[in-house]
Amino acid sequence: MEFLFQNTGLAIGLLGAGLAACLAGAGSGIGTGIAGQAGTGLVAEDPSKFGKIMILQVVPGTQGLYGLVVFFFAIMQMGLLDGTAASLSFVDGCRYFAACMPIAIAGLVTAIAQGKVAAGSINLLAKNPDHWAKGMILCITVEFYAILSLLASMLMLLSL
Repeated sequence: MEFLFQNTGLAIGLLGAGLAACLAGAGSGIGTGIAGQAGTGLVAEDPSKFGKIMILQVVPGTQGLYGLVVFFFAIMQMGLLDGTAASLSFVDGCRYFAACMPIAIAGLVTAIAQGKVAAGSINLLAKNPDHWAKGMILCITVEFYAILSLLASMLMLLSL
């Protein structure tokens, strides 16, 4: 049992880093898909709005980038990028895991929510193109919480 307690830290830390990248990335894939589905209908009707639609579709993709940043920062701190990876204790692995969870969970949830808001903003663009910026502001409101989760993960990782 002592062997497992001393040698599973790195695996647990890597699991947290992987979840940060995968869950935030999955949320971004879902969110951009939701916005993209809404955008295809409008592009079919008015191709001149493609640029604004593309911007609205890309916005939910930022959470995936945030998760990837946390992933790379975590594995860098664990020593995997420079070849100095030491065996982490179980407790240290749990610390890395916990530090990666804010962006993993919030990235997943906010990307999907932001995709729904972006889809609504595309509908707004279709009905009243002059109010497109208001739709962007609504999307950015959701983005704020993704940024807070990125900040939480980064601060936790910096404190390890």
